[in-house]
Amino acid sequence: MKGLRSLSVRLLSAFFSSTFALYFPPQVEQLPTITAQTSGSLIALPYDENILFKCEAKGNPRPTYRWTKDGMDFDPHKDPRLIKEESSGTFVIPNNKDKVKYRGKYRCYASNKLGTAISEEAEFIVPMVPKFPKEKTEPVVVTEGESVVLECNPPQGIPPWQLYWMTKDLRHIEQNERVSMGLNGNLYFSNTLLSDSHDDYCCFASFSRIRTIVQKPHMVLKVKPINSSQGEDGIMSVQERKPNILVPSSHSTTYLKKGEELELECIAEGLPTPKVEWIWDNLPKRSLIKNFGKVLTIPNVTELDEGKYMCKAKNVLGKAVHHFNVVVEEPPSWQEEPVRSQLAEIGSDINIKCSATGKPQPTITWKRNGQPLDDFPSTSHEVLDDRIIILRAEERDTAVYQCEASNKHGTILANTNVLVMNHPPLILTRNYLEYATMIGKSVIMDCKVFSSPPAALNWRREDPEGSVDGERYSLLKNGSLQIHKVEMEDMGQYKCSASNSEGTASITTELFIKDSTRIVERPQDIKVIRGSMAELECQVECDPTLRRQLEILWMKDGINILSNFSEKYFTDDGILQIVNVSNSGQGKYTCIVRTSLDQDTASAYITVLDVPDPPVQLTLTDLKDRSVRLNWAAAGDHNSPITEFIIQYEENHWEPGTWKELLRVASSQFSAPLTVYGHINYQFRVIAVNAIGRSHPSMPSERYKTPPCAPDRNPENIKIEGHLPHQMDISWEPLLPVEHNGPGLEYKLSYRLMGVEDSWKEQMVKRHSFVVRDTPTFVPYEVKIQAFNHHGWAPEPELVTGYSGEDLPLAPPEDVSVEVLNSTLLRVSWSPVPQTALRGHLGGYTVHWWRTKSLLTSESIPSERQSLNIPGNRSHTIVPGLKPFSEYNLTVNVFNRRGNGPSSSSVSFTTPQGVPEKPYNLKATNFQKDSIKLVWAPPLETNGFLKGYLLQYQTVNETVGKLISVNISAPDTTDWVLHDLQEDNWYKFYLRACTQVGCGSAISEEGSTVPEAWQPFSFTSPYTDTVNAIFPTLVVLNISTFVSDTSARISWRTSGERSDSQLYVAIMNHRDGIWQLSEALNTSKGFHIVEGLSPGTVYTVRLQASRRVDGPSIFEEVFKTRKVSSKQAAGSQEWLVGMMCAGALLTLLVLIGCFVLKNKGGKYAVNEKEESPGDLESHGMGEETACEYSDNDKKPLKSSQQLLRDINEDDSSEDSSVISDDEDCEFNEDGSFIGEYSGHKRRASTEVNGHAPGTS
Repeated sequence: MKGLRSLSVRLLSAFFSSTFALYFPPQVEQLPTITAQTSGSLIALPYDENILFKCEAKGNPRPTYRWTKDGMDFDPHKDPRLIKEESSGTFVIPNNKDKVKYRGKYRCYASNKLGTAISEEAEFIVPMVPKFPKEKTEPVVVTEGESVVLECNPPQGIPPWQLYWMTKDLRHIEQNERVSMGLNGNLYFSNTLLSDSHDDYCCFASFSRIRTIVQKPHMVLKVKPINSSQGEDGIMSVQERKPNILVPSSHSTTYLKKGEELELECIAEGLPTPKVEWIWDNLPKRSLIKNFGKVLTIPNVTELDEGKYMCKAKNVLGKAVHHFNVVVEEPPSWQEEPVRSQLAEIGSDINIKCSATGKPQPTITWKRNGQPLDDFPSTSHEVLDDRIIILRAEERDTAVYQCEASNKHGTILANTNVLVMNHPPLILTRNYLEYATMIGKSVIMDCKVFSSPPAALNWRREDPEGSVDGERYSLLKNGSLQIHKVEMEDMGQYKCSASNSEGTASITTELFIKDSTRIVERPQDIKVIRGSMAELECQVECDPTLRRQLEILWMKDGINILSNFSEKYFTDDGILQIVNVSNSGQGKYTCIVRTSLDQDTASAYITVLDVPDPPVQLTLTDLKDRSVRLNWAAAGDHNSPITEFIIQYEENHWEPGTWKELLRVASSQFSAPLTVYGHINYQFRVIAVNAIGRSHPSMPSERYKTPPCAPDRNPENIKIEGHLPHQMDISWEPLLPVEHNGPGLEYKLSYRLMGVEDSWKEQMVKRHSFVVRDTPTFVPYEVKIQAFNHHGWAPEPELVTGYSGEDLPLAPPEDVSVEVLNSTLLRVSWSPVPQTALRGHLGGYTVHWWRTKSLLTSESIPSERQSLNIPGNRSHTIVPGLKPFSEYNLTVNVFNRRGNGPSSSSVSFTTPQGVPEKPYNLKATNFQKDSIKLVWAPPLETNGFLKGYLLQYQTVNETVGKLISVNISAPDTTDWVLHDLQEDNWYKFYLRACTQVGCGSAISEEGSTVPEAWQPFSFTSPYTDTVNAIFPTLVVLNISTFVSDTSARISWRTSGERSDSQLYVAIMNHRDGIWQLSEALNTSKGFHIVEGLSPGTVYTVRLQASRRVDGPSIFEEVFKTRKVSSKQAAGSQEWLVGMMCAGALLTLLVLIGCFVLKNKGGKYAVNEKEESPGDLESHGMGEETACEYSDNDKKPLKSSQQLLRDINEDDSSEDSSVISDDEDCEFNEDGSFIGEYSGHKRRASTEVNGHAPGTS
């Protein structure tokens, strides 16, 4: 109400019916409503106890019940054999021999004076035991190559059922593309062979739900040899023919319900055996091809699977096709769930809608109180397809209206209760009801009203007075008031009033605000193994004012733990611990947290797991010579289901007291037939297994001794091998001791040359191996081995074919040729070695190749042979992984199991040039406003003659700029200055090395030009014009590097305000790529010497202002230390030999002295002292020219001494004449030392692994 402290709404008469169940107060009469019912099909299975037909309903007055059977009245109370429930319409049919008479369709009617509700129809089915008809089948006779069908015609029974074909001795008929069973159970032969002739083809049908297997009388199939005339070659042949479709025999349309599995079958006959293909525009991924391609299945079909399908059977003579039309239909379903209850005022119009869908479209049938609507002639109602409209309803229109939607796939039923009445408001919520909630949450205060016509509802705040207007207040459809985000000010009394034309009613409620008590960490269900510890946690939060009242209790199966089970249980602050859990510790544990106002509970179940109890009641039945049946009963599984049973046996002759596993059976089996051997005294036991482990073994059964007999089988796994060229080694897997079946076991070994000898050579042996000597090399033999004991021979053994000993192949492959595919790939081919020269089983071929020299340096390469084995009879292969621009040799040899044959003649070939690897250690340095210098090292492998480099760069700021290319044609270039760059831009550079074949992969680097405001300072070098370095308030001048074989000196001069700043020298050996960083150097020092370098090694040296080796550098250079001259090397070698001789002599003298002292009983000691080499700077400098090396390795360069003098003078006095004309000393245009290096840079690691030794 606008402007008032209240909230009102007009309630609809059916406010419960649309979203909520329509509730009628007990004092109001109401129509019957079915609450529980039996529907669908009920099948009386043999192992079921009783068949329940349930019918329960509610209503006011209480409903009465009646039943119909097959549309006729059926009164269960008049049949004493039925079990009835007095409080409902439910009855039970006992599962006995009389149940057949109760077959039929049942429906329940629940009625009171207002109307009648009906249940869905339920059908009671009593299956008959399926049987094959007793009939005598005539033998089926066909000519070899013809097709034939052996019909099964299984009896009808309760699905699911399974069909299969076996012989009389229960061996499955092998099925394949030629022979297969159809979905109808028939056995189809696309064409017949003489081996198909059998007199015991049996069709079996298994009905799992009734636990029944039935067998059709065996059938005889005779395949006659062909009688056709002989051909020109004198050999009779079978007439081949193109495919012909056997199943289905004509065009077919398949109808099935949505959700069922589609099965399309296509079986064809023909010779050769046809292959079947399935064709559809879009076969779903879930489709499966079964039965050797003859059955297409699609599970859970939808309307998308409708359409035309085609199968095609083809062989070399032709093809045959069949088209299928698949239609997917649906049983009825509600498009919109019908309203179950409607309350209408007198004089209103009532609309009952019943909208259903299905395929075919369902037929809608209307009933009133279970009778057809046509039986109630009235002008007040109209039927319009899927709805009924009752105009100006009166009380006599009160009834239960039924709607049934049906098609051929089923029926659905809906009962709609229509109550026509006027009633004053009746508030269903109790008066003076108190509510409690917590701050910030929402609360709903009920005011449920029953009225007809609809009542107007009004809420207002009473004590204290306040408004219920605003966003936090909502009036729900059922009349309740909801307050969102409750505040403390919301506490107080509220009044709800309801009124209509028939009267007025009101209630008062009161709201309290508290923080609720709640469990924030609830105990969880756990499974524990017996003997371990279990822990449950129950953490709680509650209103602070109620904290002292908070109580935490633990219950087990409803009993207080601490009061009744104190042992093994410990509690602490909401945590329950159970130690050494036993089987009695299993149960439901409930945590109860409570205060004076509320409580919260949480439960968890502890399941105790253990191994099963051992099986019991072992008995032996069906005792026969070679079989016995063992029976047992399972004991407790201790909450871990038994997965299987293990049957073990023990015999007291061969291994008494040793139990061995005989058989494993599923957990559902409690009896198993056991196949036993002859002449063995058995006893058996059973072990139950679950996920925890094995039970203890059961008590053993009684003993049972079988009589002796001949062996059942012959040895298996016969191996025929030739370890030497002229012998044949025959070995086999002997029979186990329990398989002897009697005393005196021996083996008869028979062998003969296959295709040459008719008679057998025989040997009786007791062991399980034999050597046949003086055999030809690698010829086939036929071998058979038969077991024998004192009671007879085993069955006739099977023939095994093998070869005598192999020898090495005699000939190499011929016509070896190579084809170079690219710079790293080669194709090799050869002519196969003739079979006569193999002298054994062909293993394959081996290709050997080795690199002889590099065409880039023309240097010979030590032979490193590589090989590739090609198994089988192949005459070509691909050889990968070759080095570009190289010369190779290649050979091929054949091998058998004995070994390798001779190699072919060597073939030489060369690989062309390839693209180079990426350059090493691209570094951007000397960052200026409009230029950046790039420095790099050549690639490790050029794979050809290096032509130069391709340098590309682009800006990479917020957007990527255009890629600019620079061709560097000089292959020996290792640095490049890019000019005309944009100020204060970030660039990315890509550098590729190139040969005449092309350019390799790129190495990339990034760098930035500097803004004008930085004002970079310039420094000069004695060997170049001017190089810029960014070092604020400091100018670094005259940077130069001088190297010897084991040391390098970097020198500089500084000027400016911060001439006493710190610098760092970083150096990297290109062999390991690890940077070493010096200690902080004062710039006023002017130089730094790095010692401990390796002669003839490439290094990169940097001068930088920070300890970050990946940061910008002031100066960077690549150099190579000088190699030791032959004179120095010779001197070093002479010195080393002298020192070794002196050491040996000294050792000899010490040993002699020790020996003498020991003989005299004295003691001795040897003291060693090594002289440390002097510091490089502690020696005077010689008069040698720059870039030459003194004989004394400890002397520095003369140029270093000259530089020390020069750096104390002014810039203008510098003199470049100190540079020698030595060929090994060479500087580039910016003054950096080049020397004679061919090493490669690597990208600097950001990890500094140590400081270079040196002084500063």
